[in-house]
Amino acid sequence: MPVMITNQRRNRPEERAFEHLVGETRALFHRLKLVAEQVHGQGEASAVRRGVLQSLARLGPQTVPALARTRGVSRQHLQTVVNGLVDERLVEIVPNPAHRRSGLVALVARGRTYVRAMEEREAAILARFPLGVSERELRDAAGVLARVRSAFESVEWARTVAVRPRRDARARKPALLRR
Repeated sequence: MPVMITNQRRNRPEERAFEHLVGETRALFHRLKLVAEQVHGQGEASAVRRGVLQSLARLGPQTVPALARTRGVSRQHLQTVVNGLVDERLVEIVPNPAHRRSGLVALVARGRTYVRAMEEREAAILARFPLGVSERELRDAAGVLARVRSAFESVEWARTVAVRPRRDARARKPALLRR
């Protein structure tokens, strides 16, 4: 049965389990940021840079607004990160056939080499440090997280959190409903 979080009492076992999952996910996210800094030694921005570079390596060229949407950050923030990556000659902005003003951020050869080196450093460290979980457990955990993420990306979720129209003409729908 799918978990449904309500405004009523939060003492049902599946609600406590969901809150526990969210808490552990946040804790792991912050720990992984620290691990990335320890492994790569690039300071606070390394997690953001790493994420952008890996997204480009995995999914190909994307616009700054698309990269920002997938991270839940502002376009302006992501533009600053991308500008730094351009300055370091890891990415370039190429013409976007679908949009004249919003170019595509693309990895260049140096950026692909940089991503490979990052992934090799991480793999070498993980090979020396056992996590204490099996491949099957990791795949199962990833599957659960993917399903939870998918639920929050769904049209049903967008309808659930839709703002009731106000009389004020400036009232807008949540970003999830605008497209």
